[in-house]
Amino acid sequence: MTSTQAEQLGVSAYSRLSPHLELCCLRQSAILSYQKAQAEVELQTGRRVSAKTQERLVHRQSFAAPEPVAPIEQMSLDGGMIRLRTPKGQASEWREYKALNLGEVNQGMAWFKDNPSLVAWANQLPLAAVVDCLGDGHDGVWGLYAQIGSDGQRHEILDWFHLMENLHQVPATTQVLDTVRSFLWEGNVDAAIQTLAATESEATRRFCGYLERHTDRIPNYRYYQEEGWTIGSGDVESLVKQINQRTKLAGASWEAERVPQVLAHRCAYLNDDLSPDQFFST
Repeated sequence: MTSTQAEQLGVSAYSRLSPHLELCCLRQSAILSYQKAQAEVELQTGRRVSAKTQERLVHRQSFAAPEPVAPIEQMSLDGGMIRLRTPKGQASEWREYKALNLGEVNQGMAWFKDNPSLVAWANQLPLAAVVDCLGDGHDGVWGLYAQIGSDGQRHEILDWFHLMENLHQVPATTQVLDTVRSFLWEGNVDAAIQTLAATESEATRRFCGYLERHTDRIPNYRYYQEEGWTIGSGDVESLVKQINQRTKLAGASWEAERVPQVLAHRCAYLNDDLSPDQFFST
């Protein structure tokens, strides 16, 4: 098929695969290894598309980022780990990627060693006048949030469940821990610290320092929950787990330069951008 014929038919020139077969390959390889995607596509369509071709299809695509229209009122940010391929005989290396989830539209993206692109994408979103920014206590999360929107626009919220995980590392009686939990549930950080003052331990001092660093990110969680607002970063943690279902398949490891496209591919699938309506409209 010549380039002129391909243009008239709306398909790629010199391609042996129809657009629909290509979509089938992209959907399968977003879920399975390239080898298993080859087997599934052949079983379901009767056409053999080799594992290498499956991989090439992924890396020649341009996966578009979501473009929500409604104002974004909530986002959550977290990191995931991916295993990099190393020379034979050397130990594998695990490196972090960052994922950002948009709460209302439940769409997200992930980036590997590219924080500027994360920030640029977030800042071009239609952000609401106030945006709830949820995350755990990691300094890297809040460092990225500091570059998104304006100081008055961001409402940073420390994930309640991570807060409780840290509290239960404090060696105190059940009564003391329950009292501290009640104070924190109401957003009363000063009372929580005063309650822990009599508990002398290094773990207690670390936790009190943690509370002091994040005081402005600890709201009245009870009120938030009663209003139906989110108090945890579970959305982005779920996104990371769903990404990992593909990237952490048994034995999977990745060339560092290919990781960004692998993440974009998986996110396109999770965002439903590899549905026929979305794929053929781009």
